Amino acid sequence: MLDGARRRERPEENCGVFGIFSRDHEVARTTFFGLYALQHRGQESAGIATADGEQIVCHARMGLVSQVFNEEDLSGLTGHIAIGHTRYSTMGASRACNAQPLMVDGPAGQIALAHNGNLVNANALRAELERSGFPFDTTTDSEVIAAMIVSAPGDSWSDRVAHVMPRLVGAYSLTIATRDELIAVRDPLGVRPLCVGRMGTGWLVSSESCALDTVGAQFIREIEPGEIVSFGTDGDPAGPVRVHSRIGQRGVRRATCVFEFIYFARPDSVIDGKLVYQVRQEMGRRLAREKPAEADIVIAVPDSATPAAIGYAEESGIPYREGLVKSRYIHRTFIQPEQGMRRASVDLKFNTLPEILGGKRVVVVDDSIVRGTTTGQLVRLLRKGGAREVHVRIHCPPFVNPCYLGIDVARKGELIAAKMTVDQVCEHIGADSLGFLSVGGLLDALGLPEKDYCRACFTGQYPVNVQLELDKLALES
Repeated sequence: MLDGARRRERPEENCGVFGIFSRDHEVARTTFFGLYALQHRGQESAGIATADGEQIVCHARMGLVSQVFNEEDLSGLTGHIAIGHTRYSTMGASRACNAQPLMVDGPAGQIALAHNGNLVNANALRAELERSGFPFDTTTDSEVIAAMIVSAPGDSWSDRVAHVMPRLVGAYSLTIATRDELIAVRDPLGVRPLCVGRMGTGWLVSSESCALDTVGAQFIREIEPGEIVSFGTDGDPAGPVRVHSRIGQRGVRRATCVFEFIYFARPDSVIDGKLVYQVRQEMGRRLAREKPAEADIVIAVPDSATPAAIGYAEESGIPYREGLVKSRYIHRTFIQPEQGMRRASVDLKFNTLPEILGGKRVVVVDDSIVRGTTTGQLVRLLRKGGAREVHVRIHCPPFVNPCYLGIDVARKGELIAAKMTVDQVCEHIGADSLGFLSVGGLLDALGLPEKDYCRACFTGQYPVNVQLELDKLALES
């Protein structure tokens, strides 16, 4: 795997979860394609667990979704319930034992669990469970959640989840498979997205609505913060699907992660009732008003910044062009490039179009700057491609604080905007000018109440108490 420093050149995805309850579809195959649509949320490992009313089976390994599964693997995953996970590690090392879904046994029975998010109190909860004799097989906070659920009192799995939720501090969107039930859970802050879809008589849950579109399902609604939604048949294997919703823990506020709109989510997903593509376009428009530039063309760093670059071009009247071409097949890889290639890592991902850039004053729009290394390489690449001037515009505010709720980003001391002024960052990356979208401009672009969003990475105001020295919440180094 790539080393930690390279992994933190930009905010990294968190995880994607998916689930289905259906007697009319091949649930493992449907989940495979759902995970394929969520591959952008994590590229380290993937897995699917299925249940048939009698038992739960799971197949999870390191690698991309397409690397982890073949036809033989899918044929062995039978039943009418499936959950899936694609992982980027933010807590617990990137190793096979941490691949999800996790299978966990306890006094209440067995479950499979897939988790997107981070708990800030996982270490304390884990120590408590270890003192009671619970044997851990992984180093993740996800197993802490599962262990608490299978050890909780209650007449139903929904009761057990609700019993546990007040003790979980942080971010968690969950899909859970029991032998005969599918359960979806979203934390009371609503940090990470989770939605419900329908396909014939089947029900689905997904981190993003784009995965529902991929498998041909209808988007029904987003799961509310603090909500538990369960799908089962009330003990009758052939009976109709019963859908039950309850509030497991009522939150005092919402704190949806703004980076879902800036970078993480696919542009064709709907979050908080907003199409992500349109929100990013509006970020670009507001960026053009706040940070104009005299230039000949506007280009994007593909792909997440493309809608914002189009918005910038529309608002500024400067023509939009494609000046960078991204290789669609340079994903996270287990093959390490040799040292010279590592220094030219941007060249592995992007190629310039000199015929477009030659002699031009260029505005290049990107989603964020974390350490500054990648942005500096991009500026040099554009100049090498013939750009006369390079004006960098970022469609979010300066990233000055680490995240403790599911984003793998650098430590505070590694964040370039936390230790340099904007002018100093501009000089460091070698740009002719640099401009960030303001926090106010970002919130205006979202068009929803300011109090509903976590923006601690820009302001330092976290929605939960965090120990700043937790520093990435790793259970191990």
